[in-house]
Amino acid sequence: MSRSTSSAKSRKPVPVMPVRRDLTFDLPQDRVHDWACENVHFTHLMNTMSLVIPVGERFFIDAVRYYRDQIQDPELKKAATAFIGQEAMHGREHDEYNARVFERLPNAERFEQRVTALLRWFQKHTPPSFRLSGTIALEHLTAIMADGLLKEPRLKEKSEPGYSALWHWHALEETEHKAVAFDVWTATQGSGPRAYVERSVGLALATAIFWAEVIPAYLSFIRHEGKLTDIKGWREFYRIAFGEVGFLRKMARPWFDYFRPGFNPWDHDNMHFLETVEAYSAPFQRKSGPMARAA
Repeated sequence: MSRSTSSAKSRKPVPVMPVRRDLTFDLPQDRVHDWACENVHFTHLMNTMSLVIPVGERFFIDAVRYYRDQIQDPELKKAATAFIGQEAMHGREHDEYNARVFERLPNAERFEQRVTALLRWFQKHTPPSFRLSGTIALEHLTAIMADGLLKEPRLKEKSEPGYSALWHWHALEETEHKAVAFDVWTATQGSGPRAYVERSVGLALATAIFWAEVIPAYLSFIRHEGKLTDIKGWREFYRIAFGEVGFLRKMARPWFDYFRPGFNPWDHDNMHFLETVEAYSAPFQRKSGPMARAA
């Protein structure tokens, strides 16, 4: 549900302060190929997205860190530091998850290397504002995916608890910090016509590149599993992604909202999910071990 314009204008600069949590999850190797709804096709879509996350999170961290010292608002600067810490933790946990994907799919590591090379090219050949516009665009994609995961209990039905818990935690924290990079953009680039055009182009370009990379890799993973012609499996995938459950279908409207002048990620107000984040995270607290580097 979108907030009204008047409530958007009265929004606190940092309505939620992100918290860096050090968690760990039990991810059984023998379920990495069918953990989501016991459907190989939907599972490998989520696995393909996971392969992008660690290198993507590092890209986001660098983009926000570049502008952090230019932020005048101390609360936003604190939130930017917390954002960096959360993204570092997400990258670490998905690295552990992805190690299981690599063991299952020999071509998965090549896909991750290709994405790494692509993002390094952008870091080398594009200006910082372009990289920040890509960051806030991809943060918008992850925020609306997170909202879909949190809103739809059917995605947990028949799903392996460890993988499901990791994605649920990630979705909660993506919600918690979903406006931080966007607010850094507004604080450093403004909200005038140039900033609006640049962020809008950023979403269109980032979305096109994201799916252009993900879809071929995803199909190659399905081919490796021998499921490319599995009609029953594809039918269930359609039900989950586009049909009755509609995980991907329901992302369309909030994706377009980004192009509205004056948009802020908290216009999609799902803050109520954060009431459960501490209780949900508590059982997964890491007792000891290395902390991911952050700031």
